[in-house]
Amino acid sequence: MNSAPTWYERLPKVELHLHLEGAIPIPALWELVQKYGGDPSLPDLTALRERFVFRDFPHFIETWVWKNGFLREYEDFTFFSAAVAGDLAAQNVRYAEVFYSPGDFARFGLTPQGLTEAIRRGLDRVPAVEIALVADLVRDFGPQRGAAVLEQVAEVKALGVIGIGIGGSEQSHPPEPFAAVYARARQLGFHTSAHAGEAAGAGSIRGAVEVLGAERIGHATRLEEDPALLARLVELQVPLKMCPISNVRTGVVTAIEAHPIRRYFEAGLLVTVNSDDPMMFGNSLAGEYRLLAERLGFTRAQVRALILNGVRASWLPEARKTRLAAALRADPAWEE
Repeated sequence: MNSAPTWYERLPKVELHLHLEGAIPIPALWELVQKYGGDPSLPDLTALRERFVFRDFPHFIETWVWKNGFLREYEDFTFFSAAVAGDLAAQNVRYAEVFYSPGDFARFGLTPQGLTEAIRRGLDRVPAVEIALVADLVRDFGPQRGAAVLEQVAEVKALGVIGIGIGGSEQSHPPEPFAAVYARARQLGFHTSAHAGEAAGAGSIRGAVEVLGAERIGHATRLEEDPALLARLVELQVPLKMCPISNVRTGVVTAIEAHPIRRYFEAGLLVTVNSDDPMMFGNSLAGEYRLLAERLGFTRAQVRALILNGVRASWLPEARKTRLAAALRADPAWEE
């Protein structure tokens, strides 16, 4: 018998840093693995779950690439996108801005346009949650390929693609070479974000903000290495999309107690909480908030403030932000 949902699960939420391909529920991924002939090293679901234990950040990236080898046809993306949306709806996530990696699947002959269409078909099957898309141009492929993918994504912008970002191996690929790509993205009407300060130091954040002009920063765990930059981001209120459990699972942070999110929150940074790759880390957005309360002392009022930070940091028009915040506050779980 399932236990009753906790307050953290009932609470209405917003998610701004979630990778679609890293959020596939394990049973759905198992179906895809079996569709393509299985894997001798994975006899059952337990073995599949155990595959997502990481030595370090490069091992996480290696496993990400392996997992994507089972996403080969457009219908796979429709299938798992609906599963991800259903999972978000079950957590009472009302609005999400979700990364997808449209250039990552050219090896299977899939185009960014076709992938976007397939994903939107799946997301539309779950009307209980509104999901906008953010194209991850994947820094590992370099700025020239990123520029090409950007132009392809622009052709299907009307399908709810509202922004771009660069994820991937930050420790090997700094942000600065992508400056022209980001300038072009803004010309095309896209918002911009960047993963920075996760697998590389505060200089990566500075490059993302000052050279790329990124509106939001993903992770930013190493921002405090540069106090002057931290103070500037407080002043500018540049949103930080933080992912505490992810950072512990990849070894970027040694333990949740060492995570800087509490210090950043108290310093006045615009901090949001997100789940990143929940299938790969065994977490959920509700679990993130519960852990912050239990291990870092966030009160319920502060949890609500973090959720409203997510509304403020979203790329919704201002009138929509106002309506969304009002809807969250009106939820019966909000003031429990």
